[in-house]
This record gives sequence, structure tokens and C-alpha cells, in this order.
Amino acid sequence: METQWEKVARWAGMGNNKRTSESMTSEEATQEELMDQGNGVDVQEPEMVTGVPEVEQSTAASEAGTDAGQIELEQMRGERDQLRDRLARLQAEFDNARKREAKERQDARDYAIQGAVEPFLGVMDNFNLALRAEGSAEQLKSGVEMILKQMEDALKGLNVQAVETVGTQFDPRVHEALGSIETKEFPDHQVLEEIRRGYKIREKLLRPALVRIASNPDQVSE
Repeated sequence: METQWEKVARWAGMGNNKRTSESMTSEEATQEELMDQGNGVDVQEPEMVTGVPEVEQSTAASEAGTDAGQIELEQMRGERDQLRDRLARLQAEFDNARKREAKERQDARDYAIQGAVEPFLGVMDNFNLALRAEGSAEQLKSGVEMILKQMEDALKGLNVQAVETVGTQFDPRVHEALGSIETKEFPDHQVLEEIRRGYKIREKLLRPALVRIASNPDQVSE
């Protein structure tokens, strides 16, 4: 049964206040628990700074990529310099080879000219002696004939030979006719006169011989 004091307290409203206080205390405790739980879920200090390591990792990766690119660039520059040096050496070698080849060609020409001119130096000496010599026309003619023979020998030494003319049949490959002489004594188209001597080196014609040939009306030319 309710005591007298409880009745007075209920009349004064102290019982309700106690329950209200207890209720409020319970609600505040619930709120604090919720806040604590909320703080425990949402607020995590380690996660607030999770972005910092990611930035550092990104920066480190960027720096590593920059270093790799710099190394590759240096390698490419080194290869470029090596190629330039190689090109310069090849250019120098090419220039030297070209100069050497030009010198060799010039030396070969000089050697060929020397071999061709040297036999005629003696001929020129004999011509100079003939010009200073005093004698008759017959002696001068004899001297010129000797010089001519010497010159022919020099040409033979170079494999240069005179084209046969007088007494041979006209050959358009080595002869050039400047006219004809009508006659019945010689075969038709036989070379009767040599106007200018022709020459050939081995089988190659240097220049044709200028000749006059026979024209025999009694014979039919082949």
C-alpha cells in the first residue's frame, strides 16, 4: 500500500519528475550511445589522413617516371652523338678515297703519256740536229728519211701501225677515196696513190688512209 509520504510526493509531482528525470537520463544515455556509435563509425582519424600517402605515392611515381624519361633522353642524345661522329668519319673516309682515286687516275694518265711521249724524244732530238746541220739537199733528205724511220719504229713500240695502201684493194673500213684514176693497167678499185697515211692501233682504226684508186672500165668491180 502507498505510504503517506508517497502520497504527498505524488501530490507534489515529485514522482513524475523522477520518472521524467530518469526518462531524460535514459534518452540522453541513448543519444550519447548513438553519438558514440556514430563517432565510432564515421569519425576515424586514420582515414582522414589516408589521402596523404596516396599523394606521396603519386609524386614518387611521377618523379620515377621523370627520371626514367631523363635517362632515356640522355641515351638518345648519346646515340645521336655517336651517329654524328660515325657520319663525320665516313664523310672523311669518302673524301680521302675520292682524292686517292683521283690521284691514281691522274698518275695512270701521266704514266700513259710518259710511255707514249718518251720514244719520240729521240726523234725530236734528231730533228733539231737536222735543222742545225749544213749539207746538200740530198743529205738533208737522207737525214729526214732516217728520222721518219725512227718515228715509225717508235710508233710500232706503241702497237701503232700504218695502214697498207698502194697495191692493195680498196677497203672502205680503212681507206677513204679522194678520187679515182682511170686506167686499164691495174685492177678496178686498186689503191694507186697514198695521199695521207692512215694508222691503227692493233685492230682499232685511229684514222683512215686517204687514197686514190684505179677505175678500170674493162673490169667490173666486186
